[in-house]
Amino acid sequence: MRAHAEQGPGLQPGWGAAMTWQRIAYALAVFMLAACSSSTDVQSVDPVPEGVGEVELQQTTVTPDEEYLLDIGIIVFESANRSSAATRFGDWVFEEVRDNERHLLPYKLKQSLLASNHWGAIRVLPEYDPSVHLTVTGTVYRSDGQELELEIEARDATGKLWLQRSYYDRTVEESYLPPRQLRRADATTLAELGEPFVDIYEQIANDLLAVRDSLTTAELTSISNVALLVYANDLSPESFGHMLSRDDSGLLSVQALPAADDPMLRRVQDMRTRHHLFIDTVDEYYEALHEETESPYLLWRSYSFEQIQEEERAAERDVDESRYSSTTGYLTLTQRYDRYRWSKIYQQEYEELAEGFNRETAPAILELNRQVHGLSGTLEEQYSQWRRILRQLFELETGSL
Repeated sequence: MRAHAEQGPGLQPGWGAAMTWQRIAYALAVFMLAACSSSTDVQSVDPVPEGVGEVELQQTTVTPDEEYLLDIGIIVFESANRSSAATRFGDWVFEEVRDNERHLLPYKLKQSLLASNHWGAIRVLPEYDPSVHLTVTGTVYRSDGQELELEIEARDATGKLWLQRSYYDRTVEESYLPPRQLRRADATTLAELGEPFVDIYEQIANDLLAVRDSLTTAELTSISNVALLVYANDLSPESFGHMLSRDDSGLLSVQALPAADDPMLRRVQDMRTRHHLFIDTVDEYYEALHEETESPYLLWRSYSFEQIQEEERAAERDVDESRYSSTTGYLTLTQRYDRYRWSKIYQQEYEELAEGFNRETAPAILELNRQVHGLSGTLEEQYSQWRRILRQLFELETGSL
């Protein structure tokens, strides 16, 4: 377009040839883009699940009876891109962002479960914990600021599957402030803005509640008893292994339960209390991580949403244009090239923002992995060390060493 503006009587000899080569360069760029687009078109596309829509969280102001207050452990999510999602703008380059957000999303699920007031203690944990009644795991398949898809699985201490399904939601522009406003937003503003994909977490909470409410009091009590013996067995398989049995489908049940005043059982309960204090500390670290990174993460999501919207608007503009038709002319070629050039600029800005998010998240991740109660290594390693220490302490106190 700039070459058109320079036309005039003072053009140098050879300008026509140069202009011809410039047109050829534009055309080659367009054909390269078309080829890339064609290769994308033939890729398999994973079906997008039905969105959860608008969800109303099932809440209660009355504290449920004790047998209903099951403790939940939400394990740090896994991350795996769908093949179709991997081709989306910005979805194929930010593995570090993906790794960071899998620590953040479980806490958002915890917030919805806490808000429902239907459960006991709810903790985010680095790995499976034998002391909880219900374990929730998840895999992130799509997460780009516009779409979120999670696959959630939940099993109780007996091994019974409560939930295994995909949850998908697509947010709208009103869910975000413009990036410039987000950069200046304080904690109060961010809290008022809320979580763009809160419907997913509230639907998961409602689904878990529906399963719990379908169980009898005897079944809920059995889950609690099995959880206690599973933890006891983790401390001392020789002492408690015979008290559990597993049926043909792999489900655990209580074969024998120690008396309430059994000294060994009291030591197990004491150990579990100490263990819960430790995992409460672990959960607090995930809470701190969430608080410290919420602002840059929301900014990254907002910017990602904006860029994806721009890409979709550009694609809509291309719908009525023929990809190879000669009638598109030089103007269409230059427009396509300009869009390609600007997409590269957007991509660079997007990458810089992702790097900024990772830089801001890094100190919080490092703090998450620092020493807890004198332990060392990553949080996962500290957690394993702690469980080994408790086993050894239990053996010392019971004289089984």
